[in-house]
Amino acid sequence: MSKERYIAAKQQWAEKQKAKGVVARSQPHPERLPPGQKLTTGFPVLDLGVHPEISDADWSLTLDGLVENSVKLDWQAFNALPPVEDVSDFHCVTTWSRYDCRWGGVAFTTLYELARPRPEARFVYFTGFDGYSTNVSLASCLDDDVLVATSFDGAPLTLEHGGRARVIIPKLYAWKGAKFVKGLTFLADDKPGFWEVRGYSNTADPWTEDRFG
Repeated sequence: MSKERYIAAKQQWAEKQKAKGVVARSQPHPERLPPGQKLTTGFPVLDLGVHPEISDADWSLTLDGLVENSVKLDWQAFNALPPVEDVSDFHCVTTWSRYDCRWGGVAFTTLYELARPRPEARFVYFTGFDGYSTNVSLASCLDDDVLVATSFDGAPLTLEHGGRARVIIPKLYAWKGAKFVKGLTFLADDKPGFWEVRGYSNTADPWTEDRFG
């Protein structure tokens, strides 16, 4: 499927659901597997169909916006930051989930401390080398399981899964974790990203089935 057809199909799905009057649950689902999800042991690849191959020399991650310390990290500087490993579940809005994914990389809180966001910063706007973007509340990013991942199951993150680096926010649907990440911009006001302007939810809570806005 071409990039344009893929985008149109997902946007149409969101529009149909909203037309049906489907809304997020008022109370979170209490189980480990969120409602409407099915377990898989595989790892389907769903993205814009653009897999940018970025060399070590060309890769960078920019931290900017409402920060005291605007930073542009090259690959060497990023990997010199304290490493973390975290095991979490992964929930895709297309209704599949995978348990116990083992990610390695740099904790979001480490990047937060490096950039030192100003008190008025309340949102993070993520951008990727593939042209993707998404928005997440800063409060959601400060959980201790949020990271910029460079490895999966002990091996370097493959290109099809967002390598060299991707964002992992386990408590939200996976579209909130930008693949091929290149920028984190701290904002005072919410700025909808790629799928959010096409009908998807700003908050993306799997346990309330908050799939579309």
